[in-house]
Amino acid sequence: MICQGCNVWKKNRELEAENAQLKLELERAQERIFQLEAQVKQLGRRLAVYEEKREISRPMRRPAVREYTITRFPGKPRGSRGATRPLPKPDQVVEAEALESCPECGAKLGPPVHNRERIVEELPEAQPVRTVLYREYHYICPDCGSELVARHPECPPKGRFGKNVYVQTTLLKFLERLPLAKISQVLERQGLKVSEPTVLSLLDRASTWLRPEYEKVVELVRSSDNAGTDQTSLKVDGVNFWIWAFTTDSETLYTIRPSKGRKVLEEVLGSEWKGTLVCDGLRSHHTFAKKTGAKIQRCWAHLLRDARKLEDLREGQALSSALHRLYDRLTKAVGRMPPPEERRRLLRNARRTMQRWLSRNYRSKEVRRFVEKVRRGFDFWFTFVLDPRVPPTNNATEGALRELVVQRKIIGTLRNGRGVRIYEVLPTLLATWKRRGLDPQEELSKALMRAWAKLREP
Repeated sequence: MICQGCNVWKKNRELEAENAQLKLELERAQERIFQLEAQVKQLGRRLAVYEEKREISRPMRRPAVREYTITRFPGKPRGSRGATRPLPKPDQVVEAEALESCPECGAKLGPPVHNRERIVEELPEAQPVRTVLYREYHYICPDCGSELVARHPECPPKGRFGKNVYVQTTLLKFLERLPLAKISQVLERQGLKVSEPTVLSLLDRASTWLRPEYEKVVELVRSSDNAGTDQTSLKVDGVNFWIWAFTTDSETLYTIRPSKGRKVLEEVLGSEWKGTLVCDGLRSHHTFAKKTGAKIQRCWAHLLRDARKLEDLREGQALSSALHRLYDRLTKAVGRMPPPEERRRLLRNARRTMQRWLSRNYRSKEVRRFVEKVRRGFDFWFTFVLDPRVPPTNNATEGALRELVVQRKIIGTLRNGRGVRIYEVLPTLLATWKRRGLDPQEELSKALMRAWAKLREP
């Protein structure tokens, strides 16, 4: 009979031997892995040296297009309903020449089996330039001796170019954003050969004649209850000037000044303006409001944009999400046009929510700097909650200012006061008409006619 204890002892010895063998195999496998890793590193270093030599020896090639492709389908989402261009009413009917015989076999053809109609939109052929001779009649009053002149209303008070030349030159410059050389080429293609200095003179005359229209826009902005403003730099004969943009519900005003201080606001809006100024955090805005008693609405687009830059940090991400939620909730609630009591309740809750987030202890230096910036403008973030006429962002003014930013990239700099006058008057009128939903070409033509009629008055 075999002892039970002997069997257990024998089984343990076998397991210990097997365990020792497995440990030995594991050590050998690990050692092999270390050797392979060393070989991989060595091969990687050799490959890097080879690729570096190869990159230096071969010419630079442009990266493949696939590196810049995007996975998002451009345009509308898949399955969206397409939009077809509406067919206009034809101005002319053109009949095709009827066929009498078959060109293949010469057989006589009867009447057509069916008719097909196609509407085609076509540009008119280039018309020659019209040269008009205007006759003026001068009179002497027999009673008072005054000299009177009878002129045609479309005859310009100065120069040898008609109204449409001024209109097209202005539109090509500030709507199509063409340089003077390109405007000259376009006019020459239409049959009118003018030089670049002549194009500049046309713009200068138009801005001089339309200055009274510009002053009307200034008065309308000055009498508005709220206005957005923004600035960007511009060189004038090597000196740093500033383009100021002002927007209301129906006007867009540009003015170019050598300063971005409070005096420009006092000059444009007046030293007693009591409206609401929608702006960024420029100090001159706050000093102007403090002096005149105006209100301020700080731009939430700037605030949320700065907050989004902190989303790489954990506490910055939480703060940014909270501010975005607060803004979305407020704009949605204000969009329902609630009564004044509801607006005051929204204001109290919004201030309490923002104060709670600003009072936290943040470790990041960038987040603390951002919180301090928000805290300094705490009283100016929620003006739009109580006043339904005030927008929460300054996007309209920034969009208007972007037009002259593009012009700045094209021209680089202005040379003198004539350029300043051109870039104040003409963009202001075009942007104002566009903001009102009017046709800039038609309104510009009417404005020139009004200006010329005013100059013909005794």
